[in-house]
Amino acid sequence: MTRVLAVICVSNFFAASASRITDPVLPQIAADLGVDVHAAALLATAFALPWVIAQPIFGPLGDLIGKTRVIRVNLVILLASTFVGAFATHFTVLFASRVVAGIATAGVMPVGFALSGDLTPPEKRQVGIGRIVAASMSGQLLGAVAAGLLGDFVGWRGVFVGAGCGVAFAAVVVLIGLRKVGEQRAGAANVAAVFTNYRKVFGNPLAKICFGAVFFEGIAVHGIMPYIAPLLVATGEARAMIAGAIIAGFAIGGGAYSLLVPVFIARLGPQQLMIGGGALAAVGLVTVGFTPPWHVQMLALTALGFGFYMLHNCIQVQMLELAPGARGSAVAAHASSFFMGQALGPVLFGMALPVIGALATTVTAGALMIAVGVVSARFLYARPSAP
Repeated sequence: MTRVLAVICVSNFFAASASRITDPVLPQIAADLGVDVHAAALLATAFALPWVIAQPIFGPLGDLIGKTRVIRVNLVILLASTFVGAFATHFTVLFASRVVAGIATAGVMPVGFALSGDLTPPEKRQVGIGRIVAASMSGQLLGAVAAGLLGDFVGWRGVFVGAGCGVAFAAVVVLIGLRKVGEQRAGAANVAAVFTNYRKVFGNPLAKICFGAVFFEGIAVHGIMPYIAPLLVATGEARAMIAGAIIAGFAIGGGAYSLLVPVFIARLGPQQLMIGGGALAAVGLVTVGFTPPWHVQMLALTALGFGFYMLHNCIQVQMLELAPGARGSAVAAHASSFFMGQALGPVLFGMALPVIGALATTVTAGALMIAVGVVSARFLYARPSAP
């Protein structure tokens, strides 16, 4: 199990590193391809929305034909789409490549979570999830920092080439490390079985709380990410590496929390973690709204990441128990809800920022995170989840 978990961590690390590579270099992309920066910010939606659409397919498909098969194929597709983006000469081609990358990543990261849930004993599941979260957050950290550094020195295309090389490495590791692991079928690959699995998931009354919570998390937390670099440019700071460092703060906070998961579990209950996480995330968001110096913004994003994962990790644990026989479907619905929020977030932030300003926008997002923490704590742990 240790070897398999390590391979899943590698897969999620490099898939995550390719997921947000456009954020620190959005001004460069907009200038090079001749589009408005707000249009370039929609590259985040181009990635996130297809993830949402693909999840209802890949989750059940993993249950039916084997999760490692799904992960392997989609890593290859992610690799190809990333290199296509690197050599795109028109914004529409780059946009399309991010759409395909979003679809492929939907068949890598959430399916990897589901595979770990299948192979990890219940008493070790939260710690195992924490380790995968650490890998994913470290991938986002590398992606953000590398995108900023490479963007300043070799341009945004070099960012895509570097991300593609990382995905290629992950594909090789998965091909070797997950051979014959998790390939058994859970049932006949037919439409009726897919709907049966989803009925199991949504038959649990806690499903609407889990999926609603992560939807609003996606809006509040990830809506601001594509606008970090444009907001910096507006204050006179045009270096992509600074935007990358700020965005990396989110991953640093998430990674720090994942390493401290056993300590927090031992000392605090899930309700305290959820409420505290929502409040800490709100503090981070509001701080960004004041547009302080960049190093303060980095600390704010670190607090945002730490608080977000305090809350999100507890929701993930409950989500994996919604329907143990259909975890792939549960993870698919969970990820679809989360990424629907991520897809909608940049659109809503893009509408709000020019009208009400950065502070009012982030205060609203912070209030939403507090509400998510309180409601989740009240309902998800009010009684045991259904078997």
